[in-house]
Amino acid sequence: MTEVVLTPNTEIDINIEADVIKPDEFAGKSKEEIEQLIVWQGPDQLPLKNFFDVKGQGGSSAEETSIVIKGDVARVKMIGAEMNAGKITIQGSTGLKVGAEMKGGEIVVEGDANSWAGTEMKGGLLHIKGNTIDHLGCAYRGSWKGMSAGRIVVDGNAQSQIGGGLTGGEIIVNGNAENFCGIRQSGGLIVIRGNAIRAIGAEMSGGTIVVEGHITNFTPGMQYEDEQYDLCFEDIECGGVFKKFTGDFAISKKPKGVLYAGKEANLEL
Repeated sequence: MTEVVLTPNTEIDINIEADVIKPDEFAGKSKEEIEQLIVWQGPDQLPLKNFFDVKGQGGSSAEETSIVIKGDVARVKMIGAEMNAGKITIQGSTGLKVGAEMKGGEIVVEGDANSWAGTEMKGGLLHIKGNTIDHLGCAYRGSWKGMSAGRIVVDGNAQSQIGGGLTGGEIIVNGNAENFCGIRQSGGLIVIRGNAIRAIGAEMSGGTIVVEGHITNFTPGMQYEDEQYDLCFEDIECGGVFKKFTGDFAISKKPKGVLYAGKEANLEL
């Protein structure tokens, strides 16, 4: 793959919207053409070179283009939004909506990600090695359908409304979650390796949620079914004993959602 390296060259005060930072836009362009790509800062349209030093040129296609961002870009929004192929590596933390609506390719965030990461994602892999905040893989406000395909992996913690409106794909959080994980979920898989707080699977009608750790406030519309052992979802394994629940019966008489709660961490359920 041909590599393009972006290095922040100024302190960014007002957030910039930089959905042009993706292999689809960089492919086939020279260093000079990439420098002139337009980003938004408030009402102003400015060239990418005002914020980044550019080294290298795009590959012959998006599939052959790799972008490496050297440094923290916590005030840069929408990196990799709607990307179809190629790879982005962010060697630091990143701002809102990283990988939003991405359809393919791979994004690796070596630090933390702000809210709305992987919003309404349709394919590809988003790997956040740090923590993220709210609305991971979620639907936009006013929409009922969130992430539909692809995979999101968070090595740290996520907060509230993980996978809101999830219809497909997988979200794996290796740390803890907070509130309303899987709200209105109708498909797909969410795995929380740590603990969760409340309203897990609220209003879900389909799909699967696994919480290996303790659930502080259990969702009342969930109905106990039986115990399951050593769950496996293709290449995603969840070892141990789990209590299986279906729901959410608060919104449907015949829901198809399944919630697995680690037995040892949830003996009171």
